[in-house]
Amino acid sequence: MAVRIRMNLIGKKNSPFYRIGAYESRCPRNGKCLEILGWYDPKNQKTDKQLHVNIQRAEYWISVGALPTHKTGLLLKKAGVRMSK
Repeated sequence: MAVRIRMNLIGKKNSPFYRIGAYESRCPRNGKCLEILGWYDPKNQKTDKQLHVNIQRAEYWISVGALPTHKTGLLLKKAGVRMSK
């Protein structure tokens, strides 16, 4: 089972809001999530309220072989997640 860490769009039109989670690579974008790791709100003006990630769980999924998508990888680095196995 290949696992990807990616974002799931749950916001409305012109108001995006994303959940960051661990998904099986074959499931659709808004499919079943193995575990929710955090959220990302790009419209929030306060930078400390834009991103929330459970760092320990994200590092666990990366350690067992989960690969983040490009944008999600950038957000995880911004949150302070170590990306090495």
